[in-house]
Amino acid sequence: MPLVETNTSAKQDLWKLIASVQRLLGLSRIGKQAFLQKHREARFRKCCTSLKDRDMLIGEKTDENRQKGIIMGETIQLTAADGVTISAYLAMPAGHSRGGVVVIQEIFGVNNHIREVCDGYARDGFTALAPAIFDRIESGVELGYDGADMEKGLELARGKLQLPKTMLDVQAAIDHLGASGPVAMVGYCFGGLVCWLSSGQLSGLSCVSGYYGGGIAGMLDLNPKVPTMLHFGDKDAHIPLSDVDLIKEAHKDVAVYVYDADHGFNCDHRSSFNESASRIAKERTLEFFEANLS
Repeated sequence: MPLVETNTSAKQDLWKLIASVQRLLGLSRIGKQAFLQKHREARFRKCCTSLKDRDMLIGEKTDENRQKGIIMGETIQLTAADGVTISAYLAMPAGHSRGGVVVIQEIFGVNNHIREVCDGYARDGFTALAPAIFDRIESGVELGYDGADMEKGLELARGKLQLPKTMLDVQAAIDHLGASGPVAMVGYCFGGLVCWLSSGQLSGLSCVSGYYGGGIAGMLDLNPKVPTMLHFGDKDAHIPLSDVDLIKEAHKDVAVYVYDADHGFNCDHRSSFNESASRIAKERTLEFFEANLS
């Protein structure tokens, strides 16, 4: 209680002091509310100035980063044909874009690895966009690669996700990039399967590169409408080489590459990462994109 009394007394002394100064200066006396209003207005003006300075600084920093080739990705919103809105990670190149690349996630969502993949394509000169295709059933999914996360990813991708609606979301991503130029697609694991489906079902694509897409061998009646490239690992327990052979036999115009590697060889967050296979597959994909996007 003494502290409250002291504060109250101090406030009263402050108002007496203000009144005395006003009388000395010949100013009209203002009330407490008017004084507080003027104080709030002053703070507001200062705040606005600070925000402008901050925004200017952010803009200058962004320009500086782009000049240095540093990628600053952002999250945007996409609206599918049925009106559903999902998020997507967008990474822009530092200079002129060589074209768009839709990046389709694994069963682990648009996590750090997928954002890094997008950033990598942006450094290669492409505008990369990864739609969060799990958003229809659960937003903000970012999973790891072991145990419960693996089980949840499988449940979402193979159990809850409805592929026809997923394709609407992927088409929205293609359309977004297509407004600015030609569009390619790359996908991994579950995203590799989505790439295969996109090559034959969706519009606006110039070419597709799919990595270790499980289930393609069961969808061989689909005929790609655009140049298509597929990558598999010969140590992949999820996709036997007999399935890869079926794909090769059924679609001789599809470029199929097999690497001395396991499932997930492109992901450097996983124990199955294979630097050599990842590098060669990326080089082939970049050459493929360059040939079909120019």
